[in-house]
Amino acid sequence: MVRVTTTNRRGVLRAGAGLVAGGALAAGCGAGQAAPPNAPDSASPSASPSGTRPAPAPRAYPGQPAQITHGPRTRPRIALTFHGQGDPGLAHSLLGTAERHGARLTVLAVGTWLDEHPDIARRILDGGHDLGNHTQRHISINGMAEADARKEISDCAYRLERLTGSIGTWFRPSRSPTASPLVARLARAAGYPHVLSYDVDSLDYTRPGAAAVTRRVLADVRNGSVVSLHFGYPDTAAALPDLLPELDRRGLRAVTTTELLS
Repeated sequence: MVRVTTTNRRGVLRAGAGLVAGGALAAGCGAGQAAPPNAPDSASPSASPSGTRPAPAPRAYPGQPAQITHGPRTRPRIALTFHGQGDPGLAHSLLGTAERHGARLTVLAVGTWLDEHPDIARRILDGGHDLGNHTQRHISINGMAEADARKEISDCAYRLERLTGSIGTWFRPSRSPTASPLVARLARAAGYPHVLSYDVDSLDYTRPGAAAVTRRVLADVRNGSVVSLHFGYPDTAAALPDLLPELDRRGLRAVTTTELLS
C-alpha cells in the first residue's frame, strides 16, 4: 500500500488550488490559483469532510507495468473506466445504471469538474466505485513543461484529498492514452505507482450513437480488458443499459480496476 506521508501531503497542499479551511471551495478559485505556500498540516485531511472513512489510497501491484493497459487475461472480469467531467446528471444516471446491474466503475475525475460538483466525489465512492485523478484542467499534459504538468497532477490530487481523504486510487493522463516518461515520473512522485491506460477505446467522445458505442466495446473486449468511456455524453448513458446485460451474457463481470488487479 502506498502511503501519503506528511511531507508528500504538504507538497500536495502547496501545489493545490486555494480552498478555504474546512473543505469548502473558495469563491472564484481558478485552476491557476495556488494554495497558500505554508498551508498548515491541519488543513490536510485524514478523513473525508463528512466524517466517513477516507477513500482508498493508491497502491502498487507487483508484476504490473508502470502503465497498466489491462488486467489478468485468465479471469472473466473487465474494468469500465470513465473520464469524469461533463453534465453531472448524466454521471448520476450512469452510476445508477451500473449499480442496478451490479457493476462497479472506475472514474478518473477532472479537478475543475470536482470544483463545480464537489458532491460527486463522495457519490462515486459511496456507490462502491474507484475514484482517481485525470488532471486538473484536462489539457494535453504530455506536451506541458515539467512544472506545469506537475501542477496539473497535484492540483487534482489536492481536490480529491480535500473531498475524500485520499488522492485517489489511480492516475490517468489527459488527452492521451499513455503518459510520457516525464508525466509517468511526476505521477509516481505524487503518489501514484501506476498510470492507468486501457486496451479498449469506445470512441464514445466522437458521438457515434449508443448502438455504435455498444458494438465497438463488445467487438474488442475480452478477459482483463480496461475500457475507456466518458461521462458527459448521452450516447454513453444510453449504451450502458444494453452493454451491461451483454457483458453478463458473455460471463464478463464489470468490476473496479482495483478488483480487476487484486
